[in-house]
Amino acid sequence: MPTDMLLPNPPLWLTAPLLGEPVAARLLATLDAELSWQRPTLRLYGREHSIPRSQVWMGDREASYRYSGREFHPEPWHPAVADLRDRVVDALSAAGVAGRFNSVLLNRYADGEERMGWHSDDEPELGPDPLIAAVSLGTERPLRFRWKDRRAAAFNVWLPHDSLLVMGPGTQGLLQHALLPRRLPGLRISLTFRDTRPAG
Repeated sequence: MPTDMLLPNPPLWLTAPLLGEPVAARLLATLDAELSWQRPTLRLYGREHSIPRSQVWMGDREASYRYSGREFHPEPWHPAVADLRDRVVDALSAAGVAGRFNSVLLNRYADGEERMGWHSDDEPELGPDPLIAAVSLGTERPLRFRWKDRRAAAFNVWLPHDSLLVMGPGTQGLLQHALLPRRLPGLRISLTFRDTRPAG
């Protein structure tokens, strides 16, 4: 699998293709049709807002987490997602990286107008230096990164269909990322695998 090292420190790299066709297209269709997509509300600046995308939190029974004042409890693993998790772990192992994931956040973007704002995956349940592995399926879109200390210019990482973006330890502490609106038609589903532990 071809791999593009985007940053050496913190480690950030992109692998594509991950699954190959027709496997990736079939997985996209399966996830779109078979998951119970939700659009929860979050409290921002004292007001409730529906998120501008659909999502499913999935994983082991103990993999709950809190975000924006709400606690999310995982749905059981869908067999296709559990299989993808194992494929991701194998891909990381082949690159010399030990990965373990007990949960995944799936986001469904119906078109380019659906989005995710600036954030880091730095909830306490993820630990101080999490390893995040993100699989993209469907329409290619750019993930925008910016340095928290503004040491360098912001940059885009285009995420093609059937790709794996690995954000290694230190990435969440130093960088934020966002999926900004674009006039791009077509469905995109992302799966961000992580290892969640009870905070405290």
